Amino acid sequence: MSIRLYVGNLPKELERQELEAIFAEYDSSVSTKVITDRKTGKCRGFGFVTVKNEEQANEIIEKFDGYMLKDSQLKIEVAQPRAKGKEEGEPATAPPAQGGANKRSKGSTNSKARKSTVASEPESVQPDPRWAQELEKLKQLLATQAANP
Repeated sequence: MSIRLYVGNLPKELERQELEAIFAEYDSSVSTKVITDRKTGKCRGFGFVTVKNEEQANEIIEKFDGYMLKDSQLKIEVAQPRAKGKEEGEPATAPPAQGGANKRSKGSTNSKARKSTVASEPESVQPDPRWAQELEKLKQLLATQAANP
């Protein structure tokens, strides 16, 4: 059974062949995919590596998590399953607010709806546990700055 790994913190100017070359040194059977912006064609900062089995996935995570690539430290972990009906690399969107009306007027964005949801329900929003340490550092830094105006 193949395992899909998420590779994050990729440089914007990265090409798929460069990422493939890094993992090909480890094993030539891995396949790579760099997620690119549709308009610019540049890397969106993440991609995926598919390996044969869980043992190989664990070895790659151990060896390449934190690997420096063009001044960027790679983040590698087992990829989350993709939501059904979503295209790879596209952000998840909230379901329509009013029963079945899924049309948006020109210039309208969904960010207002997301912002109001986050502001009105702070206890339902939990930080990503992968970034908990960094979040805590930022909170401490902000508290220090607020204390010393």
